[in-house]
Amino acid sequence: MEKNYIATLLFITTLALTLLTFGCDSQGPAEKSGEKIDQAIESTKDAAGDAADKITGKGPAEKVGESIDETAEKMKE
Repeated sequence: MEKNYIATLLFITTLALTLLTFGCDSQGPAEKSGEKIDQAIESTKDAAGDAADKITGKGPAEKVGESIDETAEKMKE
């Protein structure tokens, strides 16, 4: 009798853990809204960085030039 009880308890526990692990795939409205907000913030940060680069004149060529200068300084040392 006790053996059946333990086997049943183990089965129910395993089933419950499996359902908890794989049963929460769908996103609720709050999670979807949070992801949209995160994407909007990331887009805003990227746009602000691009605008700052245009203002300061730091385009791709400028960044490569700075990297070369830093490497040359390290080689001198």
